[in-house]
Amino acid sequence: MSNLQVISAEEVNSLITVRDGEVKLGERVHTPEVADWVESLKACPARFVLLGIPEDIGVRANYGVGGTHTAWSEALKAILNLQNTDSLSGDSLAILGCFNFSDWMKKADHMDIPGLRDTVGRIDEEVFQVVREIIAAGKVPIVVGGGHNNCYPLLKAASVAHGVPVNCINLDPHSDFRAIEGRHSGNGFRYAKMEGYLRKYAIIGLHRNYNSQTVLEVLQADEDVQYSFYEDMFLHEPDRFHSTIEQAIRFTSGTPTGIELDLDAIAGVLASAATPSGITVLQARQYITWCAQLSTPAYLHLPEGITNRNDGSMDPSTGKLLAYLVSDFMRG
Repeated sequence: MSNLQVISAEEVNSLITVRDGEVKLGERVHTPEVADWVESLKACPARFVLLGIPEDIGVRANYGVGGTHTAWSEALKAILNLQNTDSLSGDSLAILGCFNFSDWMKKADHMDIPGLRDTVGRIDEEVFQVVREIIAAGKVPIVVGGGHNNCYPLLKAASVAHGVPVNCINLDPHSDFRAIEGRHSGNGFRYAKMEGYLRKYAIIGLHRNYNSQTVLEVLQADEDVQYSFYEDMFLHEPDRFHSTIEQAIRFTSGTPTGIELDLDAIAGVLASAATPSGITVLQARQYITWCAQLSTPAYLHLPEGITNRNDGSMDPSTGKLLAYLVSDFMRG
């Protein structure tokens, strides 16, 4: 856990814009004791724990465009400045902080693909250790930032903490079920399934253009995998979005379930594999809300968002979008 940076109350306060007559969420959130954050979380009344993973090594290890390390700081500021109300209380949220992988990120600039994938394995272990402690403390992790490679340590942590293989619902244009070839952002669910941490896997909204026949045949052969295509929901049989989510929730019911939303799925959002054709922000919010209300969430994971991409593209509103999704989950 050497790369975990536990945030202090002073740091949280420095990010809040205080206004007369208003109370911001950040003025009511909990911050654990830096010296012993594990015991502090156990004693904390908050139900949810916010954790950032600012890294893009997993994306680059999958030949993707980097930048997923930039979403966390803008998202944190936006979350802390939400209004504290009866429907969204800061008392239910603890801010743990984020990982500092800056040294590894600098070294990654000069690494080949095998080196990047080896580093992703090191990230896996650190994320697993921290998230396992959060879940063991009886909390629900909300994890923001980084590549979708981090689904693997989240599923591993949830499985080990709960003592059973867990289920997962993932709204994503890609299955992230690619070959076992070294860790990267495209195969986290495959590794979790192979190693017994993931039982049932429901994928919503795959894009036919971006999933190979080889991967589709692997998915088809596994009775514990259920998937749907974006084109079937919106082109061939419109208005199937809600019923497809309900089907995924039924498929994964009865077991703690990871809730995953790859920001690549939302049209027009800056992400590592941004798309012009995808779900709307409203549909993303509906998905998060329905899963929070109707499933048994083990965690929420919001990866792949970017505010400053390595190719020069910028969109500071990604942080505000993440704040909407986090608040929807907490309310749900």
